[in-house]
Amino acid sequence: MSATTPRLRWSAIVLALLSALMGTVVLAGPARAADIDRYLDLPLTNRFADKSAGGVNAALPTDVTVLAKLVGQARASGIDPQRYQALLFQWRLAQATSTAGIDLAAWNPQKGFEANRSNMIKSYRLYEDLQIAHKNLQWAGMAGLVGADFGGGIADVVMMGDIYAIRGLQPLAAQIIEATTSVAGPGFVGIFPKGLQTLAYGADKITPADLTWFTNRILVMQKAIFGDLMPLHMAYVHDGMNGITEMRRAGVIDDQVLDAWRDIDSHDPARVGRGNATLLHREQYDVVGWQFDDVRNYRKADGVGAALTYAMTLAGSPSIAGVPALRDFIPFTYTTRLADGRTLSVKTPIADWDWSVFDQRWKYVTTELLPRYQNMVTNHWGELVATMKVPYETQFESHRPVWNLHKILGDAAANTVVTIR
Repeated sequence: MSATTPRLRWSAIVLALLSALMGTVVLAGPARAADIDRYLDLPLTNRFADKSAGGVNAALPTDVTVLAKLVGQARASGIDPQRYQALLFQWRLAQATSTAGIDLAAWNPQKGFEANRSNMIKSYRLYEDLQIAHKNLQWAGMAGLVGADFGGGIADVVMMGDIYAIRGLQPLAAQIIEATTSVAGPGFVGIFPKGLQTLAYGADKITPADLTWFTNRILVMQKAIFGDLMPLHMAYVHDGMNGITEMRRAGVIDDQVLDAWRDIDSHDPARVGRGNATLLHREQYDVVGWQFDDVRNYRKADGVGAALTYAMTLAGSPSIAGVPALRDFIPFTYTTRLADGRTLSVKTPIADWDWSVFDQRWKYVTTELLPRYQNMVTNHWGELVATMKVPYETQFESHRPVWNLHKILGDAAANTVVTIR
């Protein structure tokens, strides 16, 4: 024992000196704990992309490899997943943006359309690629197919930024209304949709700044949808239901969404359809429902927001076989008995609803968009895949609906029928 004691003491001295010089590097376990601690209990401050560029919290890294290592440390440490909720969510979001070829840190809807055009196209391309590779991921496929329609619409709004194009709608909108008021009196202006009234008598109040604000809000919604639902798709594609249940344990989703993914994973056609419908409701109600309300109520006293969302409704025409253009879903008709006992009837081929109103939008989605898309998946899969394999740039540029607004309103003015009997 006495012969080895000096060597033991010397080893202890060397180890102590190394520890003093290298500090916590020697203590690998505590270092990993310290690394992860700064990323625990962070709120999802930017979950709906409406606060800043980047991911769900500005304190988190955006590099997918760094995030993967941090999530691995959190898992290995046995920490409650709710404490690393934001970290987990950010990692799955970074997986999605990395797969799509998008720079998450630089993705900022507030920079406008031109700065975000590529991100839109790449995100919709990812949606369609997921549908092609996984027949049960119908939400992604429908979002990708319809994305070109609305993305093209945003492009047109930007190109109308000189304002003359949208102000040119004024006489056509007024002509539709005045076909009625010239016969029945000025008191009947109010029977027409608020958005049409503003286009007719207030389009000159819409400024280029209004169009910029409107465009940026739509871009925020586009990123919000991607940011909320693509992390779930990445969790499922990479780790199946284990990935989804981890998101539930972390509190990212509730039991209803967990059950939706169980339905999607079942591969039973009825359940798959039901699960995707739940994701669609989440998208339209939880993610963008309140944002659409904000857009419609923008400059409410002047009706500017309502005019812009109504213009979207007039122009929108989803590229799904058999789905009517938005303006044809609930066309404007009006019938009333006048004071002298005669009946006033008005018919004109314009929309008598607004896409931005959730209940009206959801009726259109569930009676037209969703069932017809699911029919394509079930009965016309080859045709659907062929459509989705078209380069997305081509899909995007072939759907530029707002430029049709003058023709739409011109045709409506020419075909407005007012009768008094």
